[in-house]
Amino acid sequence: MRRRVGRIAAVAVTAACLVSVAACSSDDSSDSSSGSAASATGVQATGDPVKVGLFNPSKGPATQPGVTTGANAAVDYINNQIGGIGGRPIELIDCGLDQTAPESTIACANQFVEAGVVAAIDAYNTESLAAMPILQSAGIPMVGQIPFNTATGAQAEGRVYFGPPPAAFLVGFMEQLKAAGKTSLTLANTDLPQAHQVADALMIPFGQQLGIDAKAVYYPPTGPNFTALATTLAEGNPAAAGLMTAPNDNTCTKLAQSLVSVKYQGTQFMAACTEFIDTMGSQVVGAQTYSPFWLPPSIDSAPEAAKTNLQAAEEAIEAEGGTAGFYAYGTFTTLIDFATVLTDAGVKDFTGANVLTALKAVNGYQSFLGPQLNCGKATSPNCTTEMLLFEVTGDKKTEPVTGGFITPNPQVLGMIPGAA
Repeated sequence: MRRRVGRIAAVAVTAACLVSVAACSSDDSSDSSSGSAASATGVQATGDPVKVGLFNPSKGPATQPGVTTGANAAVDYINNQIGGIGGRPIELIDCGLDQTAPESTIACANQFVEAGVVAAIDAYNTESLAAMPILQSAGIPMVGQIPFNTATGAQAEGRVYFGPPPAAFLVGFMEQLKAAGKTSLTLANTDLPQAHQVADALMIPFGQQLGIDAKAVYYPPTGPNFTALATTLAEGNPAAAGLMTAPNDNTCTKLAQSLVSVKYQGTQFMAACTEFIDTMGSQVVGAQTYSPFWLPPSIDSAPEAAKTNLQAAEEAIEAEGGTAGFYAYGTFTTLIDFATVLTDAGVKDFTGANVLTALKAVNGYQSFLGPQLNCGKATSPNCTTEMLLFEVTGDKKTEPVTGGFITPNPQVLGMIPGAA
């Protein structure tokens, strides 16, 4: 593991203060209050650590290795750059789990209770629902970016997610497809129960409402045949085809290469991946990705405040080494926003109840890499419904197709439990 704290501090001194990205639009703008974002001051945390659990899908057939990179980089950044959480260091209880096995998530939840954590970070675990009874009984809030388990995201009690619900990505993406005159879509996902549920309950019904012929195909979590998968996706020449979600950037890159090899002519859609853009260059111009926050290929299009924060995130993640990509940046920004919100709230007595109260009270907070956040909704654990839809340009960069954040149709989202 490589550390380059000095380089990160240099960025901080040059920038003076890292402020958060201002949203281009907001799904809740009635309250104009704003929270402060993390400032990189080079201040080190001291005292007793604040223990936080991490549900890390680092084992089994469906791993997300970027989570470990982003988490380690965030802990180093929080403790050595922004003075911890209220001056105290964060201590991450990293529990590796197999997200194809609910009992693995249950074991992690019990470990967190035993360790006395004040919150548990849901790092894109499709089996997060299995942990909720244990966490709620112990008064430990679940905190994350996106609830990959739609049942976890269907209720607001005992949980807060800084990003939008899964439905927002699908609605926003398909609305833009429709606006571009594209009426057919085939997306692949890993052959896991949650993937089938998202396709059957969200993607296909949304497509019907919008007049889009949406289809789902599935591939095994380990050892997929990418040529065969690309051939299946390209059948009937849908206007758009690709991945709904991806466990890692390598999956996106191999599928994108295979779609080119089978001469697919429509719009490639590669979930939230970025590596394939650098790897394939002009071959994927016109391809699209989505994200709840700004990512490195989009830095030229980001607002100035977001550029500064993204540069600092890149420094921290590069210094850590390991796998980067969407999951690394998502885990990093989730932990930075978590630490900043609690610091701004002045929490001193770190209990699960106090942490949850502070998170639910967030209103008008400008997040580190994403939009403005308004948490504490009675019907949703998500602090926003806004998302970004990027298109690959000719210089190995991406630009948001609408110029900034998209707010998906709230009436459509209102039909999905927990989505609005």
